[in-house]
Amino acid sequence: MKILLFANTDWYLYNFRRSLAIALREEGHNVILVSPEGPYGEKLRELGFRWIPAPMNRRSLNPVRELRLILWLRRLLSCEKIDLIHNFTIKCAVYGSLASRFSRSQARVNAVAGMGYVFTSENFKARTLRPIVRILMFVALGGKRTRLILQNPDDVHLFEQAKLAKPANIRLIPGSGVDCQKFSPPLSKPARSVRTMRVLLPARLLWDKGLAEFIEAAKELLQSGREIEFLIAGTPDPGNPAAVPETTVRQWEKDGLLQWLGHVDDMPELFHSVDVVALPSYREGLPKGLIEAGACGLALITTDVPGCREVVQHRKNGLLVPAKNGQALAQAIAELHDDVALRHAIGTAARQTALDEFDEKIIIKQTLAVYQEFTPVR
Repeated sequence: MKILLFANTDWYLYNFRRSLAIALREEGHNVILVSPEGPYGEKLRELGFRWIPAPMNRRSLNPVRELRLILWLRRLLSCEKIDLIHNFTIKCAVYGSLASRFSRSQARVNAVAGMGYVFTSENFKARTLRPIVRILMFVALGGKRTRLILQNPDDVHLFEQAKLAKPANIRLIPGSGVDCQKFSPPLSKPARSVRTMRVLLPARLLWDKGLAEFIEAAKELLQSGREIEFLIAGTPDPGNPAAVPETTVRQWEKDGLLQWLGHVDDMPELFHSVDVVALPSYREGLPKGLIEAGACGLALITTDVPGCREVVQHRKNGLLVPAKNGQALAQAIAELHDDVALRHAIGTAARQTALDEFDEKIIIKQTLAVYQEFTPVR
């Protein structure tokens, strides 16, 4: 088949779907990658893929501009004679599906990783957009030659209850998969004080990733005199309304609460240098960074919310805390600081979970099985 993968950033295609694109090419499919312009597009081209920059602005709400994007996508699908389009994230799922909605030949696969800002935020803008997005999703996700890939059972239930997709068209696939050979435990840890523990939050700088709670926990534990280092690895996301201003993060660093690492190319090396990974998110599709950390044998702390609780089972391969509760997060971090044996035990279990459930070979096989439900129509 001729398959088009459409995402809202080239970074996402390169970091989350590169292995899928390679697997499709090895299976003999013709793969085209589409996203807004960005530095990772050239990296995809260097891998031998055809990458096409889309005239897309993630923050745009201009109806004329958005309609032009949909028409641009429709022309691209027609000119390229695409057999199957795979859209990632809600906006791409809606626009990519609308562009191909009335085509008899194109199959549509939509992968929605979490409900996104419109459904997770309670501010006025999100609540205003919510009914409009629901209608668009209902129209876009319908049809016989369509499948919806969701990453956790809570989202499956939500989509079924909201009647946004027919149950027969929904497939549950846990995330995009992790390379468990690349992300593996270190042969040895860097030498430092046995009482010093390093805690990392790897995520985009968004409030709904739990940054405020992470800072609250850091303040409490550092003021109590504990030898704990707090780190954040991630970059600002100005295209997201929930973005944390860079000035705020720099002030936290200036106040001595944490070390901000910004973008990190070598995440396995970073994971090898820390002891605990915390992700106090408000909701996820399936948090890949958390799985990567687990694959490296790290103790995990996350929130008892959709997506996160699919990765961590409390006191088995990590600790679960309530969302939006900095004090509970601080208590969990303190427990792992005090109990090194527990830290090591749940880290070992987290590695095994990654191997058994989230290895990219498993996830790619499940995704290819969805594609195989369609036969090209010419």
